Amino acid sequence: MKMSLEKELDRIDRDILEPMAHPSRLYWFVLSVCVFFVIVALIAWIYQLKHGLAAAGIRHPVKWGTYITNFVFWIGIAHSGTLISAVLLLFRATFRSAFNRATEAMTIFSVMTAGLFPIIHAGRPWKIYYLFPIPSQREIWPNFFSPLEWDFFAVTTYFTISLIFWYLGMVPDLAIARRYFKGRSKLRETFYKIFSLGWTGNYKQWMHYVRASIFLAAFATPLVASVHSVVSMDFAVGIVPGWHATIFPPFFVAGAIFSGCAMAFTLVIPLRKIFRLERYITLDHFDNLAKLTLFTGLILAYSYLTEFTLPIYGQNIFEKAQFYYRAFGDYKWASWGMIICNAILPLTLFIRSLRRNLVWLFILSIFINIGMWLERYVIIVISLSHEYDPYSWGLYKPSLVEILITVGSFAWFFMWFLLFVRAIPSIAVFEVKEEFAKKLKKEGKNEG
Repeated sequence: MKMSLEKELDRIDRDILEPMAHPSRLYWFVLSVCVFFVIVALIAWIYQLKHGLAAAGIRHPVKWGTYITNFVFWIGIAHSGTLISAVLLLFRATFRSAFNRATEAMTIFSVMTAGLFPIIHAGRPWKIYYLFPIPSQREIWPNFFSPLEWDFFAVTTYFTISLIFWYLGMVPDLAIARRYFKGRSKLRETFYKIFSLGWTGNYKQWMHYVRASIFLAAFATPLVASVHSVVSMDFAVGIVPGWHATIFPPFFVAGAIFSGCAMAFTLVIPLRKIFRLERYITLDHFDNLAKLTLFTGLILAYSYLTEFTLPIYGQNIFEKAQFYYRAFGDYKWASWGMIICNAILPLTLFIRSLRRNLVWLFILSIFINIGMWLERYVIIVISLSHEYDPYSWGLYKPSLVEILITVGSFAWFFMWFLLFVRAIPSIAVFEVKEEFAKKLKKEGKNEG
């Protein structure tokens, strides 16, 4: 017997929204662990403020270390979230509904994480307001030729657009949650009532909503590519061997999408299990995202091959020495780890059974996340530790302070994501309902 449409829509509300009201003990345990490591990282940062940057492992010649590695890593994760959601919306990809809410949230929290590291790395956070173009009596303006200033404008612009795009997509679901939790929780009801902006779901509202969503998606897609290209230019404009390359902008954008897909697996697979969303996030959804991961992984592997091949045929002996040092020098473990994690292991996604194996996808996503962090480490640390003059060669070893702050950044990210899934529907309820209604209508036509 076919279930009525109204009854099925009520079930969708209950399946997606009810776990938000009653999280498990595992949820509270993981959240507590994240908060603990955030506090530990805060203590480590206070220690660094007291003793100066000498508390970090930053020494000559590597004056950029783990902090800038973390900055570029989290910026890459951030840029992929909105891009995945926006591009899939423009191409009308049906599997978007399983991942768009999580990837958009991932974008916001990744930018919030990435933005901390230039402040930490600067050593004087009370001077950070100099990045803002604020006129003063001394007529001191920011140095607009500085890559740090480029990052400031690029990242803040991207964060603003992503936040609007994320919030706009949540408005219909906030109205659904407002109705579902009415009379059950006064705090929740007030929160949803304020942020749903009086949404009633009439035709006029939906018309404006669809137009605004498409406009923001079309606006955000090239913005993402341009922003991560700006971040890559932080290195490309330098004359350091291994940095001065025109391949960096597309190379960084492909890497951002690749790492974002991996982080989506890392977040959504446990989320699906804990919140019992197997009915709405299917193996077909993961299969399609795995194909996108494989595609961007092949682009990244080609970029690695190009990056290592060009110096061989070129005439720049310093570039040749740099890439030889990457492959066989003191940091060869990082270079080969990067290649294995990002170029070799993703090839397993050619096998359909592995694309639909959630255990393997989760394990692979962890390896890819590690590999993408190593990629940033290779670009920054190895290049700086082996420049032109042997006088400027040296090894870098992160200090305990840097390690604790790095671990704390991951805890910071996951803490915000856990708070998000507690307060906001983790998948788009109205899109799930729309897909079900279309499916039911199609089945009715076929039977007729």
